[in-house]
Amino acid sequence: MTLTTEPAGLLAPATKDAPRIRVRGLSVGFTSSAGHRRVVNDVSFELHPGRCLAIVGESGSGKSVTARTLVGLTGRGAVVDADELSLDGEDLRGFRERRWREVRGRRIGVVLQDALVSLDPLRPVGKEIEEALRLHGWGDRRARRRRVIDLLDAVGVPEPERRARQRPGELSGGLRQRALIASAIALEPEIVIADEPTTALDVSVQAQVLAQLAAMKERGVSLVLISHDLSVVAHLADDILVMRGGEVVEQGAAAEVLGAPRHAYTRELIAAVPGGHTRDTRLAPHFVLPEFPARGAAPHADGPLVEAVALRKSYPVPGGGRATAVDDVSFTLERGRTLGIVGESGSGKSTTARLVLALEEPDAGEVRLAGRPWTGIRETRRRADRRRVSVVAQDPLSSFDPRWTVEQILSDALDLRLPAASREHRIRELLGLVALPDAVRRRLPLTLSGGQRQRVAIARALAGEPELIVLDEAVSALDVSVQAQILDLLVALQDALGVSYLFISHDLGVIHHVSDDILVMKDGRVVERGDPEAVFRDPQHPYTRDLVGALLRLDSDTPSATASPGETE
Repeated sequence: MTLTTEPAGLLAPATKDAPRIRVRGLSVGFTSSAGHRRVVNDVSFELHPGRCLAIVGESGSGKSVTARTLVGLTGRGAVVDADELSLDGEDLRGFRERRWREVRGRRIGVVLQDALVSLDPLRPVGKEIEEALRLHGWGDRRARRRRVIDLLDAVGVPEPERRARQRPGELSGGLRQRALIASAIALEPEIVIADEPTTALDVSVQAQVLAQLAAMKERGVSLVLISHDLSVVAHLADDILVMRGGEVVEQGAAAEVLGAPRHAYTRELIAAVPGGHTRDTRLAPHFVLPEFPARGAAPHADGPLVEAVALRKSYPVPGGGRATAVDDVSFTLERGRTLGIVGESGSGKSTTARLVLALEEPDAGEVRLAGRPWTGIRETRRRADRRRVSVVAQDPLSSFDPRWTVEQILSDALDLRLPAASREHRIRELLGLVALPDAVRRRLPLTLSGGQRQRVAIARALAGEPELIVLDEAVSALDVSVQAQILDLLVALQDALGVSYLFISHDLGVIHHVSDDILVMKDGRVVERGDPEAVFRDPQHPYTRDLVGALLRLDSDTPSATASPGETE
C-alpha cells in the first residue's frame, strides 16, 4: 500500500542533481583508556534524492559507524573528522543533541540493526510508534493510532490492530523488525538509513519490505542501505560502497560493482553468496579450517537420530481461545545429515525446534531421540541424555552472561566432573574446532565481532559432544563473508564428527546450500518436503512456489536481482 502523511512539506526542496547528503574525507575514531582507535578512514560519497546507496562489507569494516555518523549516533568517545559533512548544505559537524533530535525521525529515519533489543520490552509496539509521531507533533490521538495501523500493514505485519497492542516479547524476530521499520518511516522522512532492514525476514515478507523501500525511492526518498545480503543490495541499490578495515576499497554504480568487480575483496563477497550452485563447495576457500580429531562411533547407532510424530502445540491468546503453532508435524532426521526447515515468520519453525529440544512439551504427538522417548517423560529421565542435544541460537550475545569471559562460558558447558587441567585442554580444543585463537579465552562477549560470538556459540554447543545441534537462524545476522566461514565450518564439523543438524532459516539460499532434506512449513503445518533440488527446482505446493518465486538472486549482469519459480542461483 502507499502511505500518505498528514503534514505537507516534509521533504526538503531538492533536485535530482543536488545531493541531500555530501560526505568528504570522513574519518571516525574512538578514544578510550587504551588509546585512540580509528575505525573509518577517508570515506567520501554523495546521496541524491530518489537513489539508494548501499554500504557493504564484513563485520568491523566501518559501515555501520559511517551510517550512524550521519545522524549523530556515532557513540560515546567518538572523534569525527571530515572535510565536509552536510545535509542539504547545512553543516552537520556543529550539531548539538537538541538539533539532532529535530532531524532524526522527521528528516532522517533510522532502522537500527538489532531488532531484538531496540524496542522497549515493556511497551506495546503500537505505543512506541505512536510516541515517535507525538514527539514531532503529528496529528491528534485518533489520527496517530490510525497511522500506526496503516504503517504496520504497509510493512507486512499481519493483523496490525492486534499486533499493535502486543509487546516486543510477544512478537517473532521478523515482526519486531517490521515494527522498527514502521517506526522509522512514520513521518515519511526525506532520508532513511536502513541498517540490515531485512535481517530475520523470510523471503515473502522481505519482498514486501523491499517493495515499500522501492516505493519510497520512487517518491524521492534517499536511502542508505547497509546489508550483508548482496541479493537485496542488487535489488535496491543504485550505487554501492564496499568497505574493508574502515576504508572504501571499491565504489560505483551497482551494475558495475556487482557485474564487473575490480577489487579482489568484492569478488570474494560475491562468491560467498550461498545457493544451489554452491552445494558441496567451499564458500570461503581462504578461511583456514582447523584439523578435526577423529570421533568414535556414536551410541545407539541404528535407526534415525530424531523421530517427530504428529506433533501439535497451541498457546493461549489474549481475549480467550488458543492459537495453534504446530499442527500434525512429523519427520525423521538421520545421523550425520541436515534437515532444513523453512517458512515465513509464525509458520511454526521455532516452536518445532523447541519441541525437538524438549524445552516445551507437545499437546499431542511425541519426539523420540535415538529410538527412545524424548518428550512426554520427566526431565529427570532426560537429564542423562541432555548432552546429546545442543542448540545455537540467532542472537548469541543475548544467550551469554555479559560478565563472563569466553573461557567461563565454555567451562560452564563442560562436564563439572572434569579436572581443571582437562577442562583447560578441552576449552583450547573447542576454540580450535571453531578456528578461534587461544587469546579469545580471556575476552568478554561484547568485545567480540558478530562472527566471533557465533563461533563461540558453536563451540559451546559442541562442548558436550552432541549428536544433534539445532541451529535456529544461526547465520541470519552475519554478513556474507562471515556467514560463509560459519557455513564452511558447520559442514566440516559434520563431516568430521558425524553430528546431525536441524537447520532453521528464512534464507532459502542458505537452506539450499546446507540441507540434505527440506521441510516447508506454513501456519504450523508441513506443506512440502523432500530433496532440496526437487523442492527448489519443481515446487509442488502453491506456498512453496510463492516462496521460491519471491527469492532474490544475485545477477552479475544487471543492478537488479530477480527470480522466477525454481531459480536459486
